[in-house]
Amino acid sequence: MITKRACIYPKDIQRITGRSERYGRKLLNQIKEHLDKKPHQFVTINEFSEYSGIEIDIINLYIN
Repeated sequence: MITKRACIYPKDIQRITGRSERYGRKLLNQIKEHLDKKPHQFVTINEFSEYSGIEIDIINLYIN
C-alpha cells in the first residue's frame, strides 16, 4: 500500500514555488486565515491547490 501525505508543509511550498521557506510559512498562515482555521490545524494539499491555483498533479510531483 502506497501512503501519501494529506497535508503540506513550508518546505514543500519552497520546492514547488522556488521561494524561501519563510515565504512558505507566511503563505500557510494566509491560507489558514482565509479558511478560518486555527493555528494548530493543518492545510491539506487540496486546500493549497485551490488557494494557489496549482494543479494537484504538479504538487504531487514535488511531494512524492
